[in-house]
Amino acid sequence: MELTQCSRTLDYEIEKRRFGKFYAEQFQRLEEAKTAFCALINALLTHSQTIPISKIEGRIKDREECMHKFNLKYRKALEADEIPYMIKEHISDLIGIRVVCLYEDDIDVIRTVLEQHFDTIEVTNKSAQMESTEGSFGYKGLHLDLRLGSARQEMPEYKSFVDFNFELQIRTIIQDSWSVLDHKIKYKKSIPTPLKRRINTLAALFELADREFREIRSATEDEIKKAEAMEDDAQLLQTNMHPHKVYGAGGELTAFGFLKIAKHFFSNDDFEPHKVDGFTQEIVSLAPNMTRMQFNEAMKNHIAKVKVYKAHYEKENGGIKSMNPYTLIRHCLYLTDASLYASLLTRSTKENFDQWLKQGM
Repeated sequence: MELTQCSRTLDYEIEKRRFGKFYAEQFQRLEEAKTAFCALINALLTHSQTIPISKIEGRIKDREECMHKFNLKYRKALEADEIPYMIKEHISDLIGIRVVCLYEDDIDVIRTVLEQHFDTIEVTNKSAQMESTEGSFGYKGLHLDLRLGSARQEMPEYKSFVDFNFELQIRTIIQDSWSVLDHKIKYKKSIPTPLKRRINTLAALFELADREFREIRSATEDEIKKAEAMEDDAQLLQTNMHPHKVYGAGGELTAFGFLKIAKHFFSNDDFEPHKVDGFTQEIVSLAPNMTRMQFNEAMKNHIAKVKVYKAHYEKENGGIKSMNPYTLIRHCLYLTDASLYASLLTRSTKENFDQWLKQGM
């Protein structure tokens, strides 16, 4: 919303009333703009399909908070230099939106995606500021002052919001958590050195947690790639290499090895990481020395028979009930060693399966 120079004054009381009037008159439109911007950002990041997002939230800054910010940051300098002002021109975060992601290196990816659709007015890199200050710890994140890009401004659904800028904060879950705690620490500056050191230690632990969370993700991805790159067990059996030398320490079955084999036998099914992890642990709790090769052999030896039983089971139940990949794997392991893996199947499931087996199917 363009304003002429003569519309600004140096009279704080006039400008305070003017801002109050503007805030009251525009509040509903500000709320609608916030909702529209949040929805657009969510759609853009969802469409990218590469960035896991924890949450996207927005707020309209409270009127009293706006006045406090103006008085604290701008009023004294403007009046000292006799520069006429309008308060709303100095509140860049009247509309505030926060995107909380999982990993620190996702922040720049999010920025790149959004800058294709919004014009950037100003950038404040809190992380860079913090890292350039030796011995200093605190809130990290990226702040962008944005407005709708030219293409969006022409769209009917956004036309009424083209004169609104907003502040976008991009931070990780851990940075967001530290921000909440940081606001709860009432005294941080003019305090005894030992107390200041304890606060800095706490901030450093959060920073370390952020880094380790990212490194765990990267290491997990590396382990998955290693498992996928391994030779098939059929090929390994034809070599003279000892299984332990091929599969790593002990050749134990891990979630990554399980996933490789499961995808081989059920290539059209999706395997959610937390389910893979839990099911692998269930197997290993019963057979601590289970190797990836042994698991592969159990599947290879019994999957054909179990699939025949699956067809029988679904026919008997009129197609209403089915057996998912995990259930099929349970049956394969049960056929491998009924005593060891009995707990993988419920009592009724075992009875039905045993009866079918006795019929010579």
